[in-house]
Amino acid sequence: MLQPEPVCLLIADISGYTSYLAGVELDHSQDILADLISTIVTALRPTFRLAKLEGDAAFVFAPADKLDGSLLLDTIERCYFGFRRRRRDVRQATSCTCNACVRIPDLNLKFVVHHGMALRHRIAGREELLGPDVIVVHRLLKNEVVERLGIGAYALLTQASVDAVAIEPAALGMQPLTETYEHLGDVTTWVHDLERRWQEEEARQRVFVTPAQAWLTFSVSTAAPPQLAWEFVTAAARRPSWQVGVTGVSLADAPGGRRTVGATNHCAHGANGGVVEEILDWRPYDYLTDRGTHTTPSEPVRMLETIEFEPSAAGTTIHFRYAAPVTAKERAITAGLEPVYRGVFAIRMPRLADVLDTEMAARAAEQAEEPGLPAPTADGVLAALVPVPPGLPGGSP
Repeated sequence: MLQPEPVCLLIADISGYTSYLAGVELDHSQDILADLISTIVTALRPTFRLAKLEGDAAFVFAPADKLDGSLLLDTIERCYFGFRRRRRDVRQATSCTCNACVRIPDLNLKFVVHHGMALRHRIAGREELLGPDVIVVHRLLKNEVVERLGIGAYALLTQASVDAVAIEPAALGMQPLTETYEHLGDVTTWVHDLERRWQEEEARQRVFVTPAQAWLTFSVSTAAPPQLAWEFVTAAARRPSWQVGVTGVSLADAPGGRRTVGATNHCAHGANGGVVEEILDWRPYDYLTDRGTHTTPSEPVRMLETIEFEPSAAGTTIHFRYAAPVTAKERAITAGLEPVYRGVFAIRMPRLADVLDTEMAARAAEQAEEPGLPAPTADGVLAALVPVPPGLPGGSP
C-alpha cells in the first residue's frame, strides 16, 4: 500500500498573465508563455521534478531529504533571475509591435513553497501528488502579499518549509505574513523579496579567477547538469563523498543559515588541519569564488579559488581555478605544495564524476515520466530566437 512521504512542494506562477491576455494577440501570447514556462521549468530541474503544468504555472516537488535551505533559495533565485533575463532578451530580440510583445515586461514571477506529506500516485507512467498539503500550497497562490507588502515578485514560504530546511528567515530579510483561509485557518508564512534580490544581484561586484589568471586549474566533465553539479560541490553533506581527505564541512558566520556571500565554510582535513573558506561571490549555477585560508606546516596561506560550472550539450565541465598567492612568502610556500594539490585533485576529479554519474542513475531509476513542456509555434514571434542553452536558463548573466 502506498504511503505518504515528506516532500517540498513549489509552484512557480507567472503573475499578471490573466490581465495580460485580456488585451493582447492570442497567437503571440501563447508563444511567449511557452518560452517563459520552459525557461522556468528548466531552471527548477533537476532539483525539483515537474508534477504538472497548470496554465501559466508549474507545479513541482522534491523529496524533503534532498533539499537544504541554501539549495532551495539558490534554485528559486536562479529561476527568477533566469526569468528576468529571458523576459528582457525576448523583448529585445523581437521588433514586433503587437501588444503581446510590447507588454512582455508586464509579466512577473512568484513562488509559493510548502513542506508536508504527499502521496505519489503513479498513473500511466506519471506521478500525481495527493494530500492536504497539496491543497495548502495551491491555496497559497491566492494571498495578500502585493496588497499588504507591496512586493510584486516574491517567494512565499510557509513556516513549515522554513523549519524543514533550517533557515532563519528574519536574518535573510524575509517579512512575516499570516494568511487566513477557510477550512485551513491561519497559515504563517515568510515573504522573500525577489525584486530586491534581483537588484542586489545586478549591483554586486564580481570576483572571478579567469583562465589567464589561474596558477592551477583542475577540470572534470560530467553528464550531470550544472544544477546537480552545484549541489554536490557546494552542499556540506555532499562534499566528503568526493573530496578526498575532507572529514567534514561545517557552515559558520552564515547569514540566516545560508551559503552565500559573506558565509564561511570550515573544511576539516582530520589531523592535517583544514581550510577556512570565505565566500566572496556566489552565482548559482554559474560559479562561486572563495578565499581559502589553508593550514600548512609553516604558516597559513590564503588562496583565491573560483569554481566554474560550464554547461554543454553533454552536461557540465567543472573548473577549479586557483589564483597565484599575493605575497612572495605565500608564493614560495605554495610552490612546494603544488605536487600535493595535483595529487589530491588527480583523485578528486574522477571521484566527483563518479558520484555525479551514480546520482544521475539513481534519480533516473526512481523518476516517473514528467509532463512535456509547451513548444513555441514554428512561425511564432519567438521561433527565430536562439534557444536557451541547457542548464543556463535565460542565457548567461
